[in-house]
Amino acid sequence: MNFNHYETIYILQPNITEAENLALVNQYKALIKKYGGQNILIQHKGRRHLNYNIQSHYDGIYVQINYIAGSNLVKILEKTMHLTGEVIRYMTIKNGRTDHIKV
Repeated sequence: MNFNHYETIYILQPNITEAENLALVNQYKALIKKYGGQNILIQHKGRRHLNYNIQSHYDGIYVQINYIAGSNLVKILEKTMHLTGEVIRYMTIKNGRTDHIKV
């Protein structure tokens, strides 16, 4: 199975505490590791004003996760984010293919 580089960005509700934010980050990181993800890099982008209103919120907390994984992990991660009430928006893009990493 070939792995690809992925970048997932998600936006949290602005009323989330730092502890809740950290708990979600650890949950997603554990999920990525559980399904074979590698080279996990998490960047907290902070609170930003949204260009348009999302679910009655004008601000959101941005978090970016970069990792190497198979495509099945992306589906699992996005489904988990969809079911989490604190995440108001998420998006995953594929950055490129790494042929040298094979399982």
